[in-house]
Amino acid sequence: MNSSKILRLASVALCACIACFSSFERAGAAAPADETGSQRPNILWITIEDWSPDLSCYGTKGIHTPHVDQLAADGIRFEHAFTTSPVCSTSRSAMMTGFHQNYIRANQHREYHKQPLPHGIKPIPHLLKDVGYFTALMSYKTDCNFLPEKKEELFEGTDWNQRQPDQPFFARITFGGTHRAWKRDPMRPIDIRDVELPPYYADTPFIRRDWANGLEQMQLVDREVGALLQRLDDEGLAGNTIVFFIGDHGRCHIRGKQFLYDGGIRIPMIMRWPGKVAKGQVSDDLVMSIDICATILDAAGALSPISLHGKNLLGDAVKSRQYVFAARDKMDETHDAMRAIRSKDHKLILNLMPERPWCQFNRYKEASYPVLAEMNVLNLQGKLPPEQAAFFAPRKPEVELFDLKKDPYEVSNVADDPAYATVKQQLLAELQRWRTSVIEDQGVSEEFRAQNVFPDANPLDSVNEWVERHKSEFDFKKHGWPAWYPTRTLEQWQAARAAWEPYVFRTPEDSVKRPRLVYQDKK
Repeated sequence: MNSSKILRLASVALCACIACFSSFERAGAAAPADETGSQRPNILWITIEDWSPDLSCYGTKGIHTPHVDQLAADGIRFEHAFTTSPVCSTSRSAMMTGFHQNYIRANQHREYHKQPLPHGIKPIPHLLKDVGYFTALMSYKTDCNFLPEKKEELFEGTDWNQRQPDQPFFARITFGGTHRAWKRDPMRPIDIRDVELPPYYADTPFIRRDWANGLEQMQLVDREVGALLQRLDDEGLAGNTIVFFIGDHGRCHIRGKQFLYDGGIRIPMIMRWPGKVAKGQVSDDLVMSIDICATILDAAGALSPISLHGKNLLGDAVKSRQYVFAARDKMDETHDAMRAIRSKDHKLILNLMPERPWCQFNRYKEASYPVLAEMNVLNLQGKLPPEQAAFFAPRKPEVELFDLKKDPYEVSNVADDPAYATVKQQLLAELQRWRTSVIEDQGVSEEFRAQNVFPDANPLDSVNEWVERHKSEFDFKKHGWPAWYPTRTLEQWQAARAAWEPYVFRTPEDSVKRPRLVYQDKK
């Protein structure tokens, strides 16, 4: 038996021994005992979509999220929590297995040729079912880039109330409200003067209103979370249920979702475990979304056929972790590839396709992000300062390096600064080790890079228009969309911004349809 398996078995045995809940009384039916006589906990995993730690318990200005705040007060809040990928299907594929998405070949967002999991890996719900848990998905989608992918193939039911008497449950639920589009909050509207924008945004009323609208939507989701937690209390289950609360990846704003800056990969993560996790803790450990998987399996007494990439959140491996890693590949038909390594002090991003702009055409973003229109207008008018205009450049540097202590918003790239040469060399070496030894990185193929496939320049005014006209002539699923930049003329971006304005500035009582700005296939 190899050393990693011995350590895993030892961890499970230790967890089983200390999982006795005799120190507190639980109302309701008791969960069945394991072989040591200890009750096994129920597990509730709550995910919100497209959201960074923009919550009042994390110090975000303007927002009020009392239910999530209380969950944090009753358990542990992780200050440095990160997803493995900045978009839903890839990050969820990792969280459904406990492995980085590239290792299981689930790293292309909206994968068209899904394959069974490699290496003998089994989805987390299957591992829990094997040890007697009832598994339920209490929301509408799995969003996995592997097989099996269907809800009924991965989970047994749709609610924990479908389990057998005394059977412990593992339930996952996603609240999707924070995914664009957003609703206004009539109970607690947020004044744009009360919010704080990151410095890579232009500080305009338009951008402040869009930011505040997102915070209002999170307030609505907070009440949904509160109702679910109240149900645990009402059914007498809270005392023996581990609750996890996270975002699947970062915020759905420009320079957030789809990118490896902290706005795209830093997430909220909260854990409540009565009797095991002391109240009111704040952890400074570097943790990842896939660590939840390892924590769950240890708590349930379940084993994976091979050691997970994630680590138990309560174990020494997390406390001694020096780096977290993330990767981005295809986003719909927007082809790009990036890898990142982050410590507490520094972030390095390796752009595997530096010839492409950050803001190359992405149909979803042009249809969904008002701020993209506002910032493109200001950029094309030459009104953005360098730290904001950099994101709209026609190509990327191969390496980006940020000193997070001095530059927490990652706007000053110090990759070419001699003072950081040693840090850069060390992070590049660690990143390469991870790419080679952990995820077995396939990199970028010539087919994926798609050079010399499309005309050198766009003969039309917008990439979207050209793509729609030529969709029968090119295989966009294979080569992606053209990377021409800018994706629209100034006049077209001004028209898009004008179309967004009534929607962005609508009141909580208004009914204003979101403008239709691009042709969009239904996924």
